[in-house]
Amino acid sequence: MKKLWIALCSLISACSPSPKPIHYGEAMCHWCKMTIVDQQHAAEAVTRKGKVYQFDAIECLVQYLDELGNDDQFAWLLVNDFNRPGKLIDAQTATYLVSAQIPSPMGAFLSAFATRAEAEAMQQQKGGQLYDWVGARQYVRQR
Repeated sequence: MKKLWIALCSLISACSPSPKPIHYGEAMCHWCKMTIVDQQHAAEAVTRKGKVYQFDAIECLVQYLDELGNDDQFAWLLVNDFNRPGKLIDAQTATYLVSAQIPSPMGAFLSAFATRAEAEAMQQQKGGQLYDWVGARQYVRQR
């Protein structure tokens, strides 16, 4: 019985949804179909069943989510940390900066930061407006 329990637990944990690395220069954006090359603005969504969708910009992720109308099916919503290119962070806890001094692939000038302090430091250098996840999504909708 103990062996069966261990095997069952291993099987369940092996099937849990998890993020996948973005293969920059090869992967295609699920929303706009552009090749994902920018390691500071890419994003990823992973469903509770483990299906992974990758995006070349945060605004593509937002538009995809808005079209679906239901975020509950996702185990992970991730965005690249602007200060750590290629590193995915939780989209819902990131702080966002919209600055005309920092272009993004789809022209929304939207960048994500792991902490509010890092976003504020960049805002001091580049100007712009800070948002949380809800505000960033609203900003994309109003563009």
